Amino acid sequence: MRPVTALALCAALASTALLTGCGKETAGASASPGATCASLAPLPDPAGRTWDDVRVISGGCGPSGAPSTGFEVTNTDDEPLTYTITFTLVNGFGEARDSTTRTVEAVKPGQTVRRPLDAEDGPGSARAYRARITKVRAVPAEGTSGACPPSGVRVTNDRGDAAMGLRVVGIHLTNCSTTDYQLNGYPALRLLDEDRDPVTGVEILHGTSDISSGLGGDAAPRPVTLRPGESAYANLAWRNTTTDGVPVNAPYAEVTAKPGARPVTVTPELDLGTTGRLGVSPWTKTPADAGAPQE
Repeated sequence: MRPVTALALCAALASTALLTGCGKETAGASASPGATCASLAPLPDPAGRTWDDVRVISGGCGPSGAPSTGFEVTNTDDEPLTYTITFTLVNGFGEARDSTTRTVEAVKPGQTVRRPLDAEDGPGSARAYRARITKVRAVPAEGTSGACPPSGVRVTNDRGDAAMGLRVVGIHLTNCSTTDYQLNGYPALRLLDEDRDPVTGVEILHGTSDISSGLGGDAAPRPVTLRPGESAYANLAWRNTTTDGVPVNAPYAEVTAKPGARPVTVTPELDLGTTGRLGVSPWTKTPADAGAPQE
């Protein structure tokens, strides 16, 4: 998955309401007056971006006569990928009204998958919207979602917190196996750019006090035992300050939970500015599991 500089001619989206979150396919509703399948032309991306593996598609007219729109994902990589796609919804006046995200798990190499962009308001809505793809993230499917991988653990990231240029994102590891899983120390990280190529020139710090005091990420590492179903987390902390130089953005990171573990790619969306530093806290059992004894 690589962004390509070109005008993105996205096919039309006319739904009967704002689309928020993920949902199942629903029946189409009436479009706004005068909105027909033919009248909703493709919507270009103002930044001139497109992607070579995800596109908005037109499904023609639905049963009610309203335009039917979806999207198509084609895995051009050599391993199964899980895609997360963000769409911006634009009304007939060209105003961006909302955004929605769809996730398509474990698309096989060479496979093409089609999904609807479904309306969540019921019939009778009088609004019509078009869709523009604004962000695509694709990570190796193993270890992020779906069935428990051979490693016995699933690794994800949360959406994080941001204030006054300070960013904190949690990396979460869940033991989905039937046996205990041992951790001790810090996750190892390899930062990747939008093409999933390595990012260099960033110092990865053990602890977070050099990024900001009071984040609680400077305790000494201690052994953590995760029983089946239990989880642990490690926080990533950075500032997105930009001064002289070229800002560094690393939307992806390969996380190696402990020596010998297989790396798992997550999407912390690291906008590191020109600071060149990223703080990492040690693995800690999540509060919900903290009552279990440590070994």
